[in-house]
Amino acid sequence: MLSIVISDTNKLNVQDTDFQKKIFHSRLTSMSLNPSSSSIVVDSTASTEASYARGRLAKLELSDGNSLYAKLVVGSDGGKSQVRELAGFKTTGWKYSQNAVICTVEHSVENYCAWQRFLPAGPIALLPIGDKFSNIVWTMNPEESSDFKSMKEDDFVKAVNHALDYGYGSHPKSSLPGSAGMFSWLRGNVTIFANESFEIPPKVTKLASERMAFPLSLMHANEYASKRVVLIGDAAHTVHPLAGQGVNLGFGDAFALSRIIAEGIAVGMDIGEVSLLKKYEAERKLANMTMMAILDGFQKAYSVDFGPLNILRAAALHGAHFISPLKRSIISYASGEQRPPLFS
Repeated sequence: MLSIVISDTNKLNVQDTDFQKKIFHSRLTSMSLNPSSSSIVVDSTASTEASYARGRLAKLELSDGNSLYAKLVVGSDGGKSQVRELAGFKTTGWKYSQNAVICTVEHSVENYCAWQRFLPAGPIALLPIGDKFSNIVWTMNPEESSDFKSMKEDDFVKAVNHALDYGYGSHPKSSLPGSAGMFSWLRGNVTIFANESFEIPPKVTKLASERMAFPLSLMHANEYASKRVVLIGDAAHTVHPLAGQGVNLGFGDAFALSRIIAEGIAVGMDIGEVSLLKKYEAERKLANMTMMAILDGFQKAYSVDFGPLNILRAAALHGAHFISPLKRSIISYASGEQRPPLFS
């Protein structure tokens, strides 16, 4: 068995039945699949070309002139997926009026936690990647993203630390347990319990990569699977980064696909058979579309600065914090551990 996973690094990861991997540092230029033909007789010792002619393999042509054959091609090559384009999958979606500035930063001490602050123009996220390094994903309007991308490194580091520390607002005030209550938001106060001290992430000391900016959008492939081709992760769907759910959706796709392929192998099915791959699509499509709708709703709700809506947002967040079963359910769903009750 041979499968090819195409990642967003434009490298081809080829894995055979002995679990030996080989990386091809070439771009995919074309992909083709012949329909099976009953007029072609091929025995079990048939050559690769003959198997391709019979429709048993997909053929991938690389920029260096080489060709690869596989029973299954897994497109995990990002939002601008070449696999998706070559396979002819159509998409639906729209652009947001926001950009994301991304980069890698270094701390003075190791960062063990993911952090997020909601700012007036959009959230900033600090995501640990090991040692003393973290990735920054900072959402803002396009004009600001151009300024933050080009400003001096020292000024950018100061701006990041200020955003993560104060979030362009004062620190929450401490209060004794029970003195704030579930409805403290009605008084307009931002309070925390005394035993829930306000925390800030480790200070950023310097940049560890160049800064990049890219426009944010929502995109969903109308189909995830066809014969010998399947999409996972951002190749199948892209979401707004405000809740950091893109990677969780991708993990969910990879887990479901690997399980369904294993089940198919156990009963002797061809891993590139569309009926098998459609089981993966049916399982993941509803889960992904549900989360995408939730995130799009959050994005729209937080993009409007309107008094009554601000109060409703505060009420919802305070309610989720004080109602423990709801809070646990939200965390479990966001982490991919369970589906929402409506879809269970």
